[in-house]
Amino acid sequence: MKHQHSSHKISSNSVRHSDCCSSHNMNDHSNNEHDHNHSHGERSYFQMFFPAIISFCLLLIGIFFDNYFPQTWFSGWIRLGLYIVAYIPVGFPILKEAFESFRKGSLFSEFFLMGIATIGAFAIGEFPEGVAVMLFYSIGEIFQTLAVKRVKSNIKLLLDQRPDSATTLDGNKTVLKKASEIEIGTIIQLKPGEKLALDGKLLSERATFNTAALTGESKPNTKKKDEIVLAGMINLNTVVEVEVTTAYTDSKLSKILTMVQEATAKKSPTELFIRKFAKVYTPIVVYLAMAICLLPMFFVADYVFKDWLYRALVFLVISCPCALVISIPLGYFGGIGAASKNGILFKGSNFLDIMATIKVVVLDKTGTLTKGVFTVQKVVAVGISEDELVQYTASLESKSTHPVGTAIVEYAKALNKNLKIIEVEEIAGHGLKGKINDTEIIVGNAKLMQQFNINYDLELDNSPFTIIIVAMNKVYSGYFLIADEIKEDAKKAIESLHKINVKTVMLSGDKQAVVDAVAKELNIDQAYGDLLPENKVEKVEELKSQILKIAFVGDGVNDAPVVALSDAGIAMGGLGSDATIETADIVIQNDQPSKIYTAINIGKQTKKIVWQNITMAFVVKAAVLILGAGGLATMWEAVFADVGVALLAILNAVRIQRMKFK
Repeated sequence: MKHQHSSHKISSNSVRHSDCCSSHNMNDHSNNEHDHNHSHGERSYFQMFFPAIISFCLLLIGIFFDNYFPQTWFSGWIRLGLYIVAYIPVGFPILKEAFESFRKGSLFSEFFLMGIATIGAFAIGEFPEGVAVMLFYSIGEIFQTLAVKRVKSNIKLLLDQRPDSATTLDGNKTVLKKASEIEIGTIIQLKPGEKLALDGKLLSERATFNTAALTGESKPNTKKKDEIVLAGMINLNTVVEVEVTTAYTDSKLSKILTMVQEATAKKSPTELFIRKFAKVYTPIVVYLAMAICLLPMFFVADYVFKDWLYRALVFLVISCPCALVISIPLGYFGGIGAASKNGILFKGSNFLDIMATIKVVVLDKTGTLTKGVFTVQKVVAVGISEDELVQYTASLESKSTHPVGTAIVEYAKALNKNLKIIEVEEIAGHGLKGKINDTEIIVGNAKLMQQFNINYDLELDNSPFTIIIVAMNKVYSGYFLIADEIKEDAKKAIESLHKINVKTVMLSGDKQAVVDAVAKELNIDQAYGDLLPENKVEKVEELKSQILKIAFVGDGVNDAPVVALSDAGIAMGGLGSDATIETADIVIQNDQPSKIYTAINIGKQTKKIVWQNITMAFVVKAAVLILGAGGLATMWEAVFADVGVALLAILNAVRIQRMKFK
């Protein structure tokens, strides 16, 4: 996925659909402009409703003179003129849209249907109904716009998290600079209450940050010196200094913002079907309306053109696919917004549909169910001193990014700078091989020792902990006993998945004894250890052969083949890895496995709401279409079938924003 950011300002525009929709714009703003923009928003709402208010007042005047206070002068051209003036404020924008659609090759748009229906009403003398249909349709369009703005509010809140500027340190001076102009390596100063504008490394001893904008969690997060801090975090307690490590446009938050914005472009199968359906459906109903108007002259003895034209016009108004074409994308967009509010980022509405059908969740162990923060519990040296074992092993592991290697390096604390490390080779799924001061060192699991025919203590195979075995010059030299800690809500996550009949499977490269211990504690259905990346692929293929929808949860980097094979790839702790954001379909912004259940739940609720809207729209429209064709429905019923059902569907779609997902 390619990311492009030209500046802080990001604009997300939803243009009118080819068949139905209103234009919606959303721009992010810096915090110091909040009050100004708030008042600007209020003025824009008034401007949106102003044409409808004018039309409504003029329509009431016309109805008053027509029905309650008849005047001899209110007839002929004067009466027609009043209703035309009432029609123009709401009708002209729609007719303009119809013309624009026609120029782009789309004759049968909703705007075309509304145009011919209301102009037809004027042609047969039904002036009030012609104005009323266009008025209520326009009001419906406004409410659609407001509904979309409301649904976008969570994502807009995320877009507001990046400050435009940052305070840089130049010697003893502080200089306020645009964040987009600050270079890597610059030192920036962050005061209490300020948001960090760029990713960087903490130079101060410690600091506490509010990370809610990134993770959805309000719990403060304390960072220590040299730890990475991310754009969007809010400093809570003291003035700190941060060294910029990433360009403004490449920050984690920038990539997340791009991902969320691009999510709306990836449509679900349901959404794509409805849009294709609308393109076929609309011309069909136009031809049916023509048939309703003209065919009865051959079969009806007392055929009156005006009466049958009225029925055809009613039929046209009812047939508009607005409720479907607007409410369904809005439902999916609402699901994406609800997910982002809960710290879950979907890369497209198609993944909401997929998550709703997931039957098996396959989980990686390290970093997903366990914290991935390993600590050395025990060191046993054989034939050499413990210090020598630690120094040599840590020196080699310093070239690895694996959490186990990091634990050994941390345990060593200080490496011997005189050790010359050469020929380091990583053996996937097994460990490391290299030379230090002409001593060949092999560090890894039991399989690696067996591969090189190195005899070791076989009792280590039965340990329920992670064991890293060391051999020097192909002679067993000792081992490190390393333990990982299970995440606090891992058990709750598995229990929640079992409640909705989702099977859980754990795959790990760790040895079977360790995997079994974790699986037993968490009550996981199936657990497989001692797996290389290709073995994980085989296990997932085996599950897919049972025609089951599978979600894989892991780091999205080492397990890329499995992520690609699964129906939905979910990355845990995505903020910690650029590659995770790139490869995963869904990113859980914190490390909580319980969010897997939340993601499935949001998918299920979104799909439920979408199908409620589809059913409601089809049932109501079908009923009123039949009544309209039979002359039993007027323009007023037609307005309800179109605008009324659309508004009900929209209200139902935005309901997901108010739901609580745990």
